[in-house]
Amino acid sequence: MTTPSETTAAARPVADTVENAQATPEKEQPYAALGLKPDEYERIREILGRRPTSGELAMYSVMWSEHCSYKSSKIYLRRFGEKVSDEMKERLMVGMGQNAGVVDIGEGWAVTFKVESHNHPSYIEPFQGAATGVGGIVRDIISMGARPVAVMDQLRFGAIDNPDTARVVHGVVSGISFYGNCLGLPNIGGETVFDPVYQGNPLVNALAVGVLRHEDLKLANATGAGNKVVLFGARTGGDGIGGASILASDTFADGGPTKRPAVQVGDPFAEKVLIECCLELYRGELVEAIQDLGAAGISCATSELAANGGSGMRVDLENVLLRDPSLTPEEILMSESQERMMAIVAPEKLDDFLAVTGKWDVETSVLGEVTGDGRLQIFWHGEEIVNVDPSTVAVDGPVYERPVAYPTWIDALRDDSASALPRDVDPDTLRRQFLQLVASPNLADTSWVTNQYDYYVMGNTALSFPDDAGMIRVDESSGLGFAIATDCNGRYCQLDPYQGARLALAEAYRNVAVTGAVPTAVTDCLNFGSPENPEVMWQFSQAVEGLSDGCLELGVPVTGGNVSFYNQTGDQPIFPTPVVGVLGIIDDVARRIPSGWQDTGENIYLLGVTATELSGSQWAGTIHGHLGGRPPAVDLAQEKKLAELIHAASQQSLVSSAHDLSSGGLAQALAESVMRFGVGARVWLDEILERDGVDAATALFSESTGRVIVSVPREDDVKFRGLCEGRGYPVLRIGVTDAGVDAAALELQGLFTVPVAELRELSTSTLPDAFGPIVTEHTA
Repeated sequence: MTTPSETTAAARPVADTVENAQATPEKEQPYAALGLKPDEYERIREILGRRPTSGELAMYSVMWSEHCSYKSSKIYLRRFGEKVSDEMKERLMVGMGQNAGVVDIGEGWAVTFKVESHNHPSYIEPFQGAATGVGGIVRDIISMGARPVAVMDQLRFGAIDNPDTARVVHGVVSGISFYGNCLGLPNIGGETVFDPVYQGNPLVNALAVGVLRHEDLKLANATGAGNKVVLFGARTGGDGIGGASILASDTFADGGPTKRPAVQVGDPFAEKVLIECCLELYRGELVEAIQDLGAAGISCATSELAANGGSGMRVDLENVLLRDPSLTPEEILMSESQERMMAIVAPEKLDDFLAVTGKWDVETSVLGEVTGDGRLQIFWHGEEIVNVDPSTVAVDGPVYERPVAYPTWIDALRDDSASALPRDVDPDTLRRQFLQLVASPNLADTSWVTNQYDYYVMGNTALSFPDDAGMIRVDESSGLGFAIATDCNGRYCQLDPYQGARLALAEAYRNVAVTGAVPTAVTDCLNFGSPENPEVMWQFSQAVEGLSDGCLELGVPVTGGNVSFYNQTGDQPIFPTPVVGVLGIIDDVARRIPSGWQDTGENIYLLGVTATELSGSQWAGTIHGHLGGRPPAVDLAQEKKLAELIHAASQQSLVSSAHDLSSGGLAQALAESVMRFGVGARVWLDEILERDGVDAATALFSESTGRVIVSVPREDDVKFRGLCEGRGYPVLRIGVTDAGVDAAALELQGLFTVPVAELRELSTSTLPDAFGPIVTEHTA
């Protein structure tokens, strides 16, 4: 165990003690600068029966921040807990309220997963903001007793041609790849979106997944009077102070990036050692409870551990190991320095605990112990600087019912339907529009981003970029694994946040289903503008309603997630962006389904029906610069039926590929399928036009839901058709895979033909043209 360096009493920062707070009730305190409102400050005084000490004020300010307390969203998030069926509880081991949700995937294995935001830090300091976003979410996974096995990132940047976008993109992508690659974790999927609405407020959402045996599950509940409170990992520094309360809980001014000191600094090598150290501690059963130190640092870990366990805690803050000895007690409590964990350890196991941390060369200090009096007391060189009920800090913070107002502008936006846009049936025009879409920033190849990530490290990756979902093998002997996908379409959500959230859920659900996995559970990261804007609160309430209703319909529980408010610059909020992650279980990854066809002579089938649904589509945005109307309808009962159909087909090995239809519609799905392995196709639209009553442009570019294209070997054709007919799902044969006469091509009969090489050149050049050559070549 390491001991703090001695600081002379003369050089030591002077602490504001509880005794001093009682003696000086009228002392003015900088609560506003710490992000607290006047009424919140008065409520703290009422709770304590006196003014808070500076240390207490620091704790309440970070723990009552929007980022930590969910004070504007709590009343809506309760819907996830209220709308729960028996089906949703079947595999749920840990739900909302802990560091991450945990799902039983069978054979004694469990998976824990969660997505969180690191938006504001990633605009101010893109490299460190994104890197520490990965580090923070990985520690949430470690704290559940799991080994992290994969990460994913959901990235939204400003316009691709804006000069500042390159700064953010280069920093964010290099930060993610640096941290994840150093940890040795495969990055197996995610999203990259460009839109001017995110120009002054990019979104960097990070997801991590871990695997554990059922018996290894750990919770963040401090119980057992006399148990030791132990801080281990990196030393505490001055980085990240005010990250939760000041940086993440406020909007950006129009002037651009500020607040740089509030961004944390990450060290992935320290975290890699911390992961292995924690796993050895778990194997030795040396930990009673554990919590990572992320947002709000020691303030969060001590108050949440004590509150969750219904206990008290006494901590001697001078025992915290510091990188900067000049830090005040308040700064130590607020610091969000990375790569730190707090454990509750039984006294008789402390020596063994210290032996393990010593073996891994992880610095460790015993800060105090659990008590039975229900108070959190923190001392600084023998003087009491905090004495609070931990529940008032961590659980019973303010709950706001913010004003909600139906947006004044939304009716006019919805009346401006894309159905009024010209839909040309001229083959040359359709070909030009098709190629324009393939090369557009949001549909183009993302290898410039993804090739900077290692997605095969650890050797258990079964599917990754550019497939519809990532997949990891959990058990080598049985092949048991999981698939995961994340999705959201902010354009849809701007038109209708209720429907947009359901569409995000449906797309992620479908992306998991097309791999052959069974969608099982959900995590979400709800990115919105300022909660002080009544129209934003309407958007938020609608999105939560839509997502909670949708999960109930599909029978998949929300296991946890994150709310990120204040995503706006000046008065301009981002589009509502409720990112939805769906996790699915596959009993044998050998039966996984890739997203592109690999063999010629196979039949291509379209599952589902095409309607004239072009509002909010990529076609409307890219070709016409248009956003308006209503987003596509979604029938979740049909989505569930489709998922069950694909799973049955995978179990019988009837399909050799499956790819969902979403952004860009059928045209984009066909382009991606031929580019995946370089096998061309001959496709005809006649039956779609006749059966569904649509024109060629609609057949190509509509973004109707519940649709998937599959390739079927000819010998399995009759069985596959019978499976679809038996389950009553609409199916049409629309083409065959074909090597081509001279070179592979995508031929749309009666319309146009495009060589696969031309498609690939267009798709792969967009991001490098904007950001420079692809940095690293991984074998796909």
